[in-house]
Amino acid sequence: MADLSKGSKKLLNAWAFYDWANSVYPLVITSAVFPIFYEALFSERDHYIDFLGFSFKNSALISFVTATAFLAVALISPLLSGIADYVGNKKSFMKFFCYLGALSCIGLYWFSLENIYISLLFYFLGLIGFWGSLVFYNSYLPDIAFAEQQDEVSAKGYSLGYAGSVILLIINLAMIMMPEYFGISGTKGEAAMKAMRYSFVMVGIWWIIFSQYTYYFLPKGNVNANQKVTHHVIFNGFRELKKVWGLLDENIILKKYLLSFFVYSMAVQTVMLVATYFGAQEIAWESKSESTTGLIVCILLIQLVAIIGAVLTSKASEKFGNIPTLIVINCFWVILCIVAYIIVSPIQFYIMAGFAGLVMGGIQALSRSTYSKLLPETEDTASFFSFYDVAEKVGIVIGMCFYGVIDQITGSPRFATVFLAIFFVIGIILLKRVPKKGVLN
Repeated sequence: MADLSKGSKKLLNAWAFYDWANSVYPLVITSAVFPIFYEALFSERDHYIDFLGFSFKNSALISFVTATAFLAVALISPLLSGIADYVGNKKSFMKFFCYLGALSCIGLYWFSLENIYISLLFYFLGLIGFWGSLVFYNSYLPDIAFAEQQDEVSAKGYSLGYAGSVILLIINLAMIMMPEYFGISGTKGEAAMKAMRYSFVMVGIWWIIFSQYTYYFLPKGNVNANQKVTHHVIFNGFRELKKVWGLLDENIILKKYLLSFFVYSMAVQTVMLVATYFGAQEIAWESKSESTTGLIVCILLIQLVAIIGAVLTSKASEKFGNIPTLIVINCFWVILCIVAYIIVSPIQFYIMAGFAGLVMGGIQALSRSTYSKLLPETEDTASFFSFYDVAEKVGIVIGMCFYGVIDQITGSPRFATVFLAIFFVIGIILLKRVPKKGVLN
């Protein structure tokens, strides 16, 4: 482990590089290959499956499982943050969740409808691993970067993530479209499904290997090796959340920003998690192969444009301030949600994907760095970022349940996209109420 000072270029690069390592999960598993794979499993049957004694629409079921995973993360992250703060080794917890997520991705190789319970368990644990590791990853930002560096390094992390994940997705796309060149046997459909399963394994391996660079340079923290984890310590995280909640009354700017973030992030994350399922079911593709190729191309387009979006957003925040930039981005999201209700053709979906990518990377990077800038002077960053992550996860639970219920009742997710636009509108109103403060406005 290297011992680098705060603000060191090498340390900042190492931190940002974790986005390169882990972003293959949200791209390949959450957004691109797994949703197409999951939808293909239902190609020779209707879109409903029995689970826990109920008949669920397939996309609604995956929405509810996703919501349950985020609820679990929201509940366990305060426990772990409390222990990490006490013991002083955030890196060990970050590693645990990283490896849990990566190994669960490898487990998706055996995903099948015949073994739906164990299959969804791998999917569930993959989500917990990814988002659990981010609790500790995000909390490192104010520890390794000064305030004036945080917008840039946060955007760099997202840009690296988009670039790295695109490289793997292109390889996966080639495997799916031209399996014979990779020695994958079977009929065209069978070979494509095998290639998707191999993609899940590659995600896990990629995640583990490239994260080692980050772990080598990141500091452990103030390690207290002799400290024992007691009952009091285990629940210290919840006490810390309560403490942070109390401190928000003394920091009105942070409190109002968090409220706006909770609302618009609920919609952003839901859109990102269900976009491919929406495209697979609601867009009039001419064939199954066109659907597979088209959806992956759309995801690639989003990732590439998002790199530009993250950089442009960072520059815009420097010139116009964080809050005004976030307001403009939320306005774009309102338009995109409304347009999603009426689009039906692949070309319309491609155009919308391009615009979505432009604002997707920007809103994530800027939201994280804005929160970091608003934090009070403290060494207890893990508790504040735990609060941030819990707010985000609870929002996702609400958003995914909302989307799933509408999808299950109506049989179509189109109506849900319109209602998601309402959350963005509310987010804009709340952002306008954030008091002006220096670079934020």
